[in-house]
Amino acid sequence: MAKSYVEFKVAPDVVAKTGEALQLAKQSGTIRKGANEVTKSVERGLATLVVIAEDVEPEEVVVHIPKLCAQKKIPYTYMPTKEDVGKAAGMNVPCAAVAIEKQGGAANAIKEVVSKTTGVAPASAPSVKKEEKKATAEPKKEKAAAATAKKE
Repeated sequence: MAKSYVEFKVAPDVVAKTGEALQLAKQSGTIRKGANEVTKSVERGLATLVVIAEDVEPEEVVVHIPKLCAQKKIPYTYMPTKEDVGKAAGMNVPCAAVAIEKQGGAANAIKEVVSKTTGVAPASAPSVKKEEKKATAEPKKEKAAAATAKKE
């Protein structure tokens, strides 16, 4: 029986590419392991890709993650079992979810996974947020400069 939090089916070739991306990110980037760490990473906007196991019991452990990822415009995908996620993340134990924060050498693999997975946010979403912050910071500097000029 399909879990309620699994919103789409992932093709086997995409699952393999996701595992490869996790292994590359583990070697040269930063990953967060476990549902709690993934939730924190997504809430802070640090995650670039989230991988969730399809066989998590109880479902309540990860049911909020896809909705949170969609809200924060962070791409996410699924792997069939917790064992697959754990092995791909370099662990000897099963893992419900993993978030890739710093891509390292996995950037190309992540882009490929995101482009082949349906129902996820665009990969460029995190960079848009940074541009918005820069745009809002510049007018503040101009206002501060104008206020100092009025005082003189």
